[in-house]
Amino acid sequence: MSAIENCKVQTAARPTTGADVLVESLARHGVDVVFAYPGGASMPMHQALTRYRDRIRTILPRHEQGGIFAAEGFARASGRPGVVMATSGPGALNLVTGLADAKMDSIPLIAITGQVPTHVIGTDAFQETPTVEVCRAICKHAYLVQNARDIARIMKEAFYLATTGRPGPVLIDMPKDIQNTIVANPDYDVEMDLPGYVLPPEPTPAKIREVLAAIKESQRPIIYCGGGVLASNAGDELREFASKAGIPVAMTVHGLGSMPSDHYLSLDMLGMHGTVYANLAVSQADLLLAFGVRFDDRVTGKLSEFAKHGKIVHVDIDASEINKNKLAHIPVHSDVKSFLKAINPQVVSGDYGAWRHQIDEWRASDPMTYDQRDDVILPQYVLDEFSKLTKGEFIMSTGVGQHQMWAAQWTKFNRLRSWITSGGLGSMGYGLPAAMGAQAAFPDALVVDIDGDGSFLMNIQELATVFCEDLPVKVIVLNNQHLGMVVQWEDRFHQGNRAHTYLGPIHHPEAIGQGAGEQPDELYPDFIQIAKGFGVKARQIRRKEEVGEALLEMINHKGPYVLDVLVPYQEHVLPMIPSGGTVRDVIKT
Repeated sequence: MSAIENCKVQTAARPTTGADVLVESLARHGVDVVFAYPGGASMPMHQALTRYRDRIRTILPRHEQGGIFAAEGFARASGRPGVVMATSGPGALNLVTGLADAKMDSIPLIAITGQVPTHVIGTDAFQETPTVEVCRAICKHAYLVQNARDIARIMKEAFYLATTGRPGPVLIDMPKDIQNTIVANPDYDVEMDLPGYVLPPEPTPAKIREVLAAIKESQRPIIYCGGGVLASNAGDELREFASKAGIPVAMTVHGLGSMPSDHYLSLDMLGMHGTVYANLAVSQADLLLAFGVRFDDRVTGKLSEFAKHGKIVHVDIDASEINKNKLAHIPVHSDVKSFLKAINPQVVSGDYGAWRHQIDEWRASDPMTYDQRDDVILPQYVLDEFSKLTKGEFIMSTGVGQHQMWAAQWTKFNRLRSWITSGGLGSMGYGLPAAMGAQAAFPDALVVDIDGDGSFLMNIQELATVFCEDLPVKVIVLNNQHLGMVVQWEDRFHQGNRAHTYLGPIHHPEAIGQGAGEQPDELYPDFIQIAKGFGVKARQIRRKEEVGEALLEMINHKGPYVLDVLVPYQEHVLPMIPSGGTVRDVIKT
């Protein structure tokens, strides 16, 4: 025995606490990344995490909202549940937006919050809030742990609930005394107790025959697919079905990547800012095959006019979505992947030559275009060039606003899980932390956040995280010094009256004008100096001829990078169907 080994202090095995059981449960469920911000009521869990450094990477966000958005980005990119941890009171409440976001977009998430000790719950103790009561309506399920021996079972149930059926967020509220309670001989293989939770069965042969008959009778079928394809990992099955049947595919914002953008059958995105030809095709279809969608208002517009000329087949894992907004002539309560696996061996192509010819005419008459201006950098041009350079080899997140819709319109997606955005809730500030989570899931991937200056500012503090945690996230800020989407609505529906949508200094009320020469020498906030203050390399560009070289510099840089691109605030996202309108009301110019 060496002298060093002789000097080691022999210590007894450490007793297992509730916090240890929780962290061990995380490890047993395959968790290798946790986004966690500590506080008084969650300290025991953080102490336990330090004992699992070799199995679980704990990433410290700079704000709890950044942490939960990062967990969402991790989940959406990887297909595995994201895990976030926060303390009680303000820490827990800072997760609320992310919980609602994950619920709306069906993201599997485990949110663990510290809570004040059980004996002071209800006394307005320091940093106490009734977290479960606050969050119950925006979670798939919520637990307040009251017995340390229940922790292993609750963790097992939480992962099962978050990842099966329609995925969603599960909240676990952990009082501090429960975290510190000694648990003798914890049982990690305990039975779950979920009597009211029943998953739908496989689609019946009779139901499959009914859908096949509808397809056979159809002359103008369209597939309308969304986030359910992503949630069930049914991308391959969807492409097989569409190709065998010869049916064109229109995608929601969460369905992008279900069909490669360059595939002949891809009609790209439909809805408010979707392609004219996708919206026309849906409006004239005699059969709408709705796979994993919820007939959201941003897709349907005027509900009574949406797809009114034909039958609707609605396949969805969540029975509450079927017939909620639009009557389904053939409802199929099923996981999209299970349904497609069952129908694919039997589906054959119909005679849709005339239908596809009509769609080709619509494509030709109303293609996706933008002005080829040389005096300014147009956002569409930046995204078009990025797509050409990367050829689909990237993971892209976005904030919320005009930049989000331009990214959806002009980026070419080849596969699912390369597109991460806040759809249902539309949470500004989502882009950077979501990219951070995706980068943690795939350290070697090119991960880029397409952001607007308003959205970027909402969680800009996460630049500190990507620098300190060595996460080489790239950020392209399409900077127009305004809240662009609200400005667009002001221009279209409020006679251009500016109601607190300008974000720059008051002495530059029209900061980024029609031409590059009208741009002021200095813009505030100065994202270049801010990024450098966080240790992140940054560059600003103002001329179109700089775009290609700047994108290459950003892509090739080994660490995180912010590319600030000055774009005109007058540019609108087109086409646009006004809220509550139809394709007949589409704005093209």
